[in-house]
Amino acid sequence: MAERVFHIVDVFAEERYRGNQLAVFLDGHLYSDAEMRELAQEMNFSETTFIFPHDSVDSRWRVRIFTPAVELPFAGHPTLGTAYIIARELMRTHIAEVTLDLNAGPIPVTIRYGAGGEVERLTMRQLQPTFGATLDAAVLAAVLGIPESEIDTRYPIQEVSTGVPFLMVPIHRLATMQHIRVDPARLETALAGMTASGVLVFCPETYDPQHRLNVRVFVPEFSITEDPATGSANGCLVAYLLQQGYLGAGPVDLQVEQGFEIGRNSILYLGGEVTEGHFDIRVGGQVQHIAQGTLRDVE
Repeated sequence: MAERVFHIVDVFAEERYRGNQLAVFLDGHLYSDAEMRELAQEMNFSETTFIFPHDSVDSRWRVRIFTPAVELPFAGHPTLGTAYIIARELMRTHIAEVTLDLNAGPIPVTIRYGAGGEVERLTMRQLQPTFGATLDAAVLAAVLGIPESEIDTRYPIQEVSTGVPFLMVPIHRLATMQHIRVDPARLETALAGMTASGVLVFCPETYDPQHRLNVRVFVPEFSITEDPATGSANGCLVAYLLQQGYLGAGPVDLQVEQGFEIGRNSILYLGGEVTEGHFDIRVGGQVQHIAQGTLRDVE
């Protein structure tokens, strides 16, 4: 039996043991669908990825993404973390860009290197957004366990997708963000009839003045009580900010913080603009390599 190697990384992490954890398995062709699901459950991170053999002359790699509960067409921190492992462990050379062939479609990831030659930051370009239904503030206030007055009703509570749909909820104050307690049953009822499974809540007050927004993401349907860093949802947030003019007219370029409330401080670098109706959405961050291991060959 071939040696089955996996890596563990922290994504959107400025230092080790921060950000969002990810397990990356090499040689995805060696695993059945059932084994991939079982390994995602065993690792018990929000996502686990599987890389398939690279058999073309370009930098395009087939990758599948699993939560402990389901397979996903796209997810942000698995995209960046897997691209990091491809560049560092498989290609072993400086490459400007690698494309992940995901179930949602091809996602290009640009790679920036530091002075010492190590990968410094990775940035993905996400798919074109779609803007869906809106919900009443009273409904979401009940879901989040906060007063309705704490929701910024100048902007809609709206479903947005760049591959995976999330509900965007603007909040006024950081103190309110800290006291959110999601009611999973109410959330399921609120999202009935919508395609979104999760909710992204954000506000303009932050723990660190260098950061423009504070973000929290909840996806209880996928067994993710709270996600420490969510690249896919933050891509939706970029589209929402541009569509609603939340930060004013023109391009957006900002840092957001996520995961601070659960001790997994994460920093995401967001950028984007709209040109003649075409959205250019970028989500980037740092990746820390934590561990490498092999699966035991059990007879």
